[in-house]
Amino acid sequence: MHEVRERVEKLAEELAARAEEADALGCLPDDTAEQLRAAGVVRLLQPVEYAGFEASPVEFFETVLAVGARSAAAGWVSGVVGVHPFEIAQADRRVQDEIWGLDPDTWVASPYAPFGRARRVEGGYRFSGRWPFSSGTDHCEWVVLGGLLVDDDGRPQPPEPFRHFVLPRRDYEVLHDSWQVMGLQGSGSKDVVIRDAFVPDHRVIDPADLREGRAAQVAGRGDVPLYRMPNHTMFASAIIAATLAMAEGAVAHAVAHLRMRPTAAGRPSAADLGVLGAATADVAASRVHFLADIQRMYDVVCAGGRVDLATRVEIRRNQVRASRRAVDAVDRVFAVTGGGGLRSDNPLQRYWRDLHAGMNHICNVADPMYDADGRLRFGHPLPPGLTAI
Repeated sequence: MHEVRERVEKLAEELAARAEEADALGCLPDDTAEQLRAAGVVRLLQPVEYAGFEASPVEFFETVLAVGARSAAAGWVSGVVGVHPFEIAQADRRVQDEIWGLDPDTWVASPYAPFGRARRVEGGYRFSGRWPFSSGTDHCEWVVLGGLLVDDDGRPQPPEPFRHFVLPRRDYEVLHDSWQVMGLQGSGSKDVVIRDAFVPDHRVIDPADLREGRAAQVAGRGDVPLYRMPNHTMFASAIIAATLAMAEGAVAHAVAHLRMRPTAAGRPSAADLGVLGAATADVAASRVHFLADIQRMYDVVCAGGRVDLATRVEIRRNQVRASRRAVDAVDRVFAVTGGGGLRSDNPLQRYWRDLHAGMNHICNVADPMYDADGRLRFGHPLPPGLTAI
């Protein structure tokens, strides 16, 4: 067990105890964020040069699972914010120095949706936009955002206008009233706004460079197996890990609830226990499938290879199926917990809401992955957007 995960296990009761408070606040409590920071959760994928661990991907995702099983919101933030050092480690060294040079515990938010517009000026770009779903942003001092390169008339510039833009907190605004949702309330996934900020060239990342491995080479980390992992798959895996963690937490609370639930016989029915047993097996299967695929990719890059498109598509197919399998299992369990499962003081209902909220993330949307897998199997080309998986 990695030392960071050991620290998380020692924090288990405190993480669980503050989960309800996170919902009420609409973001992680400061104490929870500081505990995760002190434990080193967000430094797991960070370069050793900047006080990171350069841990294996499996160790990182196992830690996210451990956090999220105790607090869904904390697990979500640990996954999303915790995966960003993987990309920043492949950015221009000046960006890394700006973010981690003075404080290696600096957190970076996102999202990557291309809602920004960047117009070329001397030395960089003028950048504007508004982005929803910036998870954990209250506790972050930097952000990496998706945007399109446009001309003076606002038209995207061919052939590949999509870029990631990295900005410090002084250049963007967090809209604190924007996160009004029914699930994952404690993740604080608020909107951020940028109004005509200047972004120098060294803070602009081409996703194609990440995808093809050029970014890691230029950053001097092309020989580090961790940074040879597929970029898109790594981010998607952070969402999957946080999702599976919620399913594990839900099943654990269902067990506790059924033990205490009064019945005419004084104990859960055989039917209820049967549902619980099958659901537990399905959630466990999802975890094993997910982590085995991560290890499979890591073995490839450790041997000096690259994870090809067919394997990336297969693994993403497996991931969305793992999420669906786990959610369906939790739904079956939730249905046999009776009215007690609906009580606001029962953590089970929060896990159920958070889990379904997490399934709305694009990385959990299954049909495009099933379609891509089928297309490759029968020799058909993939739609342009899916070739970047």
